[in-house]
Amino acid sequence: MKTSLEDLFELVPVLSGLECEVAELPGGLTNANHRVTTPEGSYVVRRWEDDTGLLAIDRDGEYENSVRAAEVGVGAPVVAYLPEQNAMVFEFIEGTTMNPEQLRGDGHVARIAEACRQLHSARRFHGDFDMFEIQVRYLEVVRSRGFRLPDRYEEFGPQVGAIRDAFADRDEGTVPCNNDLLAENFILTDAGFRLIDYEYSGNNDACFELGNIWSESKLSLEQLEELVSAYYGRRLRHKIARARLWGLMSKYGWTLWASIQDGVSDVDFDFWTWGMDKYDRAVEEFDSPEFDQLLEEARRPD
Repeated sequence: MKTSLEDLFELVPVLSGLECEVAELPGGLTNANHRVTTPEGSYVVRRWEDDTGLLAIDRDGEYENSVRAAEVGVGAPVVAYLPEQNAMVFEFIEGTTMNPEQLRGDGHVARIAEACRQLHSARRFHGDFDMFEIQVRYLEVVRSRGFRLPDRYEEFGPQVGAIRDAFADRDEGTVPCNNDLLAENFILTDAGFRLIDYEYSGNNDACFELGNIWSESKLSLEQLEELVSAYYGRRLRHKIARARLWGLMSKYGWTLWASIQDGVSDVDFDFWTWGMDKYDRAVEEFDSPEFDQLLEEARRPD
């Protein structure tokens, strides 16, 4: 039987025996999140179901990497990890939870780049994240479970192979990445952005982080160029191309995440429509005459 919130509180020293005010936090697609306020502080309790392993979530890795992100001042400090209760507790970060429209607003790109650099300076993360491998894994789940697959999806295998080959020509190394920086995972504080939610964290190409941010919040191409240039300190054409191609791969891969969630999740959310928005944008980029040019630019040093 699933542990009740009240029983869970008794397992966490900062919550045990205290009067707790509980409020549900919106937006969790793989977790139920609650803000818990006591006379001594405010915390976030995250709880998840057993089947999130289908989505390639490693909870031990999430815990370890959350600790390392907090060490460099960008993540929320971890208060407790209770794997047997499918729960994790964090300090609550006071600030503004962003949405895509806000993140696209003037003045935020430099702050985004600074927060990414701060995160990427952390100790090496537990595990690696490779969207090429994740996409293959998700596709196997979709096929074996009979979940919905968008029209033409598997036609783009050659393009995916071309992106992988182009990246292999230039080994960019990896850094500790969040890999899932939706706008809602940015908390704006007086000191800048804090970054939350390390379910998909792992060591990865920094350009995936930047390209995924661009994709998730639908930043303009000009904002992507600004973001990549701010991150690296100067405009690098091959890095911009690399970030664009990683953004394309993120849309292509997360489409299958949505298909899996559409098939298994009890959350009241239209995962299929959410995923198809990504897929439609991915198809447009795969079919674009710019695609081959981006491959060449990603290969060439500036």
